[in-house]
Amino acid sequence: MKLRDTPQPLYQLLVLSCLLSARIRASVAAARALFDDGMRTPRGMVEATWQQRVDALGKGHYRRYDERTATQLGEGAQQLLDDHKGDLRRLRKAADGNLDTLRTELRQTPGLGPAGADIFLREAQAVWPETAPYLDGKAVRGAEELGLPTAPGKLAHLAGEGGPAVLAAALVRAALDKHVVDDVLERA
Repeated sequence: MKLRDTPQPLYQLLVLSCLLSARIRASVAAARALFDDGMRTPRGMVEATWQQRVDALGKGHYRRYDERTATQLGEGAQQLLDDHKGDLRRLRKAADGNLDTLRTELRQTPGLGPAGADIFLREAQAVWPETAPYLDGKAVRGAEELGLPTAPGKLAHLAGEGGPAVLAAALVRAALDKHVVDDVLERA
């Protein structure tokens, strides 16, 4: 998925954030299966039956919470349609640059808790510059592991041309995988 500031990729990021926050290894495959089966937009998700959502999650090997997740995805899509006409950019506009408001509003999505909102915002900062630098606790933990500064402003200066979203993703990888830390420190 190529992230752009348009409704479909932003919605796909929201779905992926919901799935990834459950810490199930098959999250990316499950998202791909949902999207391949036509559930790329809030309307597509709502028009799919609950069973179609369960089946798509199963195709992606997301079986542990498939029934609950299928329900949450349907409810979240309907909520997004009702509240923001299916367009997360409207949610962004309603937050009016207030990151706390944006994060709180995102968390109203069924199945999207604090971790999911962090995942969404870490990635969305690539197309929503007013949210940057968004470096949550997991990214800061990665910075600590690598011996880097932990203040978001200081870290943002290290981002270079890749920008804060790429830096945040790299720091999260470091927080999650000791081998990444070892490899980076060995090459430094």
